[in-house]
Amino acid sequence: MIGISIVSVIVLLGVLIFAHELGHFLMAKRVGVGVLKFSLGFGPRILGRKIGETEYLLSLIPLGGYVKLLGESPGEELAEEDRKRSFTTQTVWKRIAIVAAGPVFNILLALTIFTLVNMIGLPVMTAEVGMAHPGSAAMESGIRAGDRITAIGGKSVTKWNEISEIVSKSNGKPLLITVQRDGLPREITVTPKAMKTRNLFGEEVESFKVGISPSPHTVVQRLNPLSAFGEGIRQTWMISKLTVISIVKMFQGVISPKTMGGPIFIAQIAGAQVKEGIVPFLLFMALLSINLAILNLLPIPVLDGGHLLFYGIEALTGHEVNLRWREMAQQVGFAMLILLMIFVFMLDIERLNIKFINDFIRTFTG
Repeated sequence: MIGISIVSVIVLLGVLIFAHELGHFLMAKRVGVGVLKFSLGFGPRILGRKIGETEYLLSLIPLGGYVKLLGESPGEELAEEDRKRSFTTQTVWKRIAIVAAGPVFNILLALTIFTLVNMIGLPVMTAEVGMAHPGSAAMESGIRAGDRITAIGGKSVTKWNEISEIVSKSNGKPLLITVQRDGLPREITVTPKAMKTRNLFGEEVESFKVGISPSPHTVVQRLNPLSAFGEGIRQTWMISKLTVISIVKMFQGVISPKTMGGPIFIAQIAGAQVKEGIVPFLLFMALLSINLAILNLLPIPVLDGGHLLFYGIEALTGHEVNLRWREMAQQVGFAMLILLMIFVFMLDIERLNIKFINDFIRTFTG
């Protein structure tokens, strides 16, 4: 299990990092900026080859990567013929494009994975009723276990999530539900009831329900390329929105920071997903790719979002942010990133449930 987890997390992070750095690399090439290094990983070089002006590297620590651009560092001495190809001499919009391309490629990777998985096929819950709960609106209206819902509120349905979505958006208005029972169609009117429930973040919310649960039966849904792409866009948007909301909820204190995970936690999940099959592993990769993109867009210095913040200010004011201020912000951002890495690593160790390490950590954290 440990071996599978290690290999799977290396593959997982390798693909995510490659996609991210490839975005920076291709956009830099597109706008005419020289690229000196393209590295998967940090630290000492394991393998490397120079093609043209670019040195392609595989480095020891597989927790990140980087693209070194010509003239990237302020004050870097350049030959006169290289100045036009220097990163710092480009217009602010070209610099924004280069920096933003990394997260954009992670989003595109997720979209590609979702599209592929939708073509391979995903198990979905059918529209068959598994249970009508006692005392519920559905039971009172005559819906029974085994009924197959074919339409609700005037809309045809084939999947359970379509039913849930229509009911939750009903605002308590009566719904005409068409079911197949014993091979015959029946029409039943049900009025959803407002109920207190917990959302994904553990918050108590009001939701409309009719009191039915799905049967355990699933079918594999395979989509044609165009439909798979459209569904992929919807899934990418849904996960992106959920990720942003989760970050906001964490700052609001609704979600505990202890829900975060580091490399060890990711490796454990990746290993478990690989054992389930290629599709669960690919879905986990898509989820992480979106997370990587959005986290990189946070306006924290040293992250892509921090650079975009400075370039955005420059675009609005027409002046670069003072170099000294930028350097100070980078140092603060780097310190924040290191502290965050230490925090999630300690959480990972806690999850391993190794007693002597837990005791050691609690000695210092109380």
